[in-house]
Amino acid sequence: MPDIPPLIDTDRVPHLAFSPSVKAIQAEKGSRDHYARQPARLGYQTDTVAELAPFLADVDTAFLATASAEGRPYAQHRGGPKGFIRVLDDHTLAFADFAGNRQYISAGNLAENDRAFLILIDFATRRRIKLWGHARLVRDDPALVARLKPEGYRAQADQAILFHVDAWDINCPQHIQQKIDAADVTSALARLEARIAELEAENATLRTRISSQGETS
Repeated sequence: MPDIPPLIDTDRVPHLAFSPSVKAIQAEKGSRDHYARQPARLGYQTDTVAELAPFLADVDTAFLATASAEGRPYAQHRGGPKGFIRVLDDHTLAFADFAGNRQYISAGNLAENDRAFLILIDFATRRRIKLWGHARLVRDDPALVARLKPEGYRAQADQAILFHVDAWDINCPQHIQQKIDAADVTSALARLEARIAELEAENATLRTRISSQGETS
């Protein structure tokens, strides 16, 4: 997978993530100077999400965080086949909202508070991306939902979630436990088994040839 350059948008990420309370704790714990210098050290980067497409192609797990108008938080797993989250434009991600347990907590939160947060994880490569933004449900565009629904995936979806990205950042891989997909393991084992069968056939041919040479000598 191509490398994705880290992004620290000095106009957005510190403003979104580093509240006065956060900065106070950073100062208490000794990391405030580091983060105060970080934007200047890294410089400005583009905030387009189009360059995330190669990463998204391998992502099958996401966590969507929302909050009610009162600020009550809620985080919900979102999953699907690899690549189920798509890039719509330079600032928008989208995915089909598959039917679940019909609690509609995320939907209710977004109806009254569109602020949202996404964490995307690729366990195989131990990479994760954090995205701050605003999200909304799209219920009246069946063509969009059909376009976002992964081919061959049987889950029901009659609406989509559009996530407008305000800023994003790449986390370090520390503490991400590497997990390999069963399909990838099966594919690797199939290649190994095919190679073993090929070598066994070659050995059988060699044994036959050696046996024949011994009989004629």
